Amino acid sequence: MNHDRTLTTSADSWLRANLPDAPVFLFCPDRLAETAAAFLAGFPGTVSYAVKANPDPALVEGLVAAGITVFDVASPAEMALVRGICPEAVLHYHNPVRSRDEVAEGLRFGCVSWSVDRAGELAKLAALPRGTEVAVRLKLPVAGAVYDFGAKFGAAPGEAGLLLREVAAMGLVPSVTFHPGTQCPDPAAWESYIAAAARVAASAGVRLHRLNVGGGFPARRGGEAPDLRAIFAAIERARDVHFGADGPDLVCEPGRALCAEALMLALRVKAVAPEAVFLNDGIYGGLAEWRDMGPLDRLRIFAPDGTPRSGAGLPRVVFGPTCDSLDRLPEPVALPEDLAEGDFLLIEGMGAYSRALVTGFNGYGARSMVRMPAG
Repeated sequence: MNHDRTLTTSADSWLRANLPDAPVFLFCPDRLAETAAAFLAGFPGTVSYAVKANPDPALVEGLVAAGITVFDVASPAEMALVRGICPEAVLHYHNPVRSRDEVAEGLRFGCVSWSVDRAGELAKLAALPRGTEVAVRLKLPVAGAVYDFGAKFGAAPGEAGLLLREVAAMGLVPSVTFHPGTQCPDPAAWESYIAAAARVAASAGVRLHRLNVGGGFPARRGGEAPDLRAIFAAIERARDVHFGADGPDLVCEPGRALCAEALMLALRVKAVAPEAVFLNDGIYGGLAEWRDMGPLDRLRIFAPDGTPRSGAGLPRVVFGPTCDSLDRLPEPVALPEDLAEGDFLLIEGMGAYSRALVTGFNGYGARSMVRMPAG
């Protein structure tokens, strides 16, 4: 495991001065603004933030300040959150399965774009005002992501065509949306979906208003940062090739890729044994995704006085703080052999899902967040 040494001195200084015994997220607003600017400048269409990735109000406020005004909301609670911060925000309700009460809430909050992936869910949207956008969610057997969203959501091409025709017949505005799967680095996944969307629209005899290319944009977990510009260029090129000059406008809904770099997670070592390390947070807290997304290697380890731990890597089982033997990382982690009780682990790229998935089980879990100064 690499011990990245590129962190800001402000994070190091704050930890040395405060020596927090509980896990803490360190929020870097300048990193958030930089990432948002890259999406707004680079993506050839509308950028909407998938709130589920990190619904922290400070992060949503930072995105609004950076120019993000369109939000993909999956629940009435997310609608209320965004409206409370940015009353004029544009809301896309693209969770394709909703209760009838949730549909009513979506109408009350003024959601302007909705998605469906089956006839029963489209029937629930009969009360939408005519002219409202409804995007049919398409699914394909496309590989390349860490895990496939098509196992839960999406209509196969034949069914998607039928839904598009029904959307148009209801006086609603037909679009297509898809999701290539989380942490997808391969532009070919988007290209395959865009080609299929064009075929589905043509077979249905429907002109698409917009094409929502979903989330799935990768965040850096180790090594070099993903080449998002190559993905953006591939999306625009595929739209032009498969739809022609009169192609639909593009929309994306990144979550992870927008917010991952905005947070670091600072953990402390509670105890060290020859074969194991006990941390003050684990899979029921900020490290929840380590189990599903694989290991992270962007971390620094240092003593309370700031001295880096530089010993040879020694594989150890890593346990969280709860009274549950399942609270452990799935594989041993190579940590410095001179690791000691009280040391800090500072992990980069922890803004996506980590804070959203903290459970509070057993009274533990990273709840605190400190704002870092710019620079």
